[in-house]
Amino acid sequence: MHLPDLRKWLGRRPRAPTAQAWPDHDEDHANAIAAAAPESAWTAQRIEIAESLWGDGCLWPGGTDEVLRVAVPFGLSAASSLLLLGAGSAGPTLRLAGELGVWVSAYEADPVLAVVAARRVQRAGVALAKRATVQPWTPAVPEFRPQAFHHALAIEALRGPHPERIVAAMCEAVKPGGHLAIVETVAPAPRDADLPAIAAWSRLERRAPPLPGTDWVTAPLAAHGFEIRVGEDVTARHVRLAVTGWRRLVRELRRERPSPARAGLLVAEAEFWLRRIRLLRGGQLRVMRWLAIQGGGTG
Repeated sequence: MHLPDLRKWLGRRPRAPTAQAWPDHDEDHANAIAAAAPESAWTAQRIEIAESLWGDGCLWPGGTDEVLRVAVPFGLSAASSLLLLGAGSAGPTLRLAGELGVWVSAYEADPVLAVVAARRVQRAGVALAKRATVQPWTPAVPEFRPQAFHHALAIEALRGPHPERIVAAMCEAVKPGGHLAIVETVAPAPRDADLPAIAAWSRLERRAPPLPGTDWVTAPLAAHGFEIRVGEDVTARHVRLAVTGWRRLVRELRRERPSPARAGLLVAEAEFWLRRIRLLRGGQLRVMRWLAIQGGGTG
């Protein structure tokens, strides 16, 4: 995907979002929350764009399939309880609870996404609503019930002034012998977090410094008696899935040209992703996956 070609084809520069049909997602309510929460990076329109790239309820390359891939080692079943940080727009929560029957307690820090995800879970039916909940939370003050969950999973959730405290809180929330998995964008070296290119990307994503380093994850895991079984660099996979999603969307756009308003939103989103991909390919950012077991047991 080449941004100049996409911009030329769409024939528009980025412009401010305008109202458009979003009947199933409570557009007015979500946008009202976004207006009152400037720290949010999301509006109803941007959520729609992201889901056209990654799938219903998903804001991340690979969609719910990637979340299941990360969670498979847990051995999840209808008897399992899961702490999920990073509910997004409810896709992972609904699939884990609906397909595997897991009891999911999901948390979302973004105020717009938290409302959207909670409403979608409630509308999914009584059976699912019993097994899944979505609540807002504050990364600066991570508090979860101690030893309340069989497993814990965080998807791009280590944000705020002390990412290591989030990992510690997750560790304390997992029962003995439980699994904990984290997927996170990190700075490979501490100095990289201060690079101008990373600072600009962080501002676009409404991501307050500091960007976590690998030690911010591994140190609290070890301190809480977790044995790290997997520490995998999934950067190349992440980039491949992102590019695949954009190529698929561009093919669809050739069949049905977007309105000028949506074209502007698409270009703005493409610029964000190309900035991210450039940093990942250049080594300034890295996407990592960790899998750890409490006490080194078999779960």
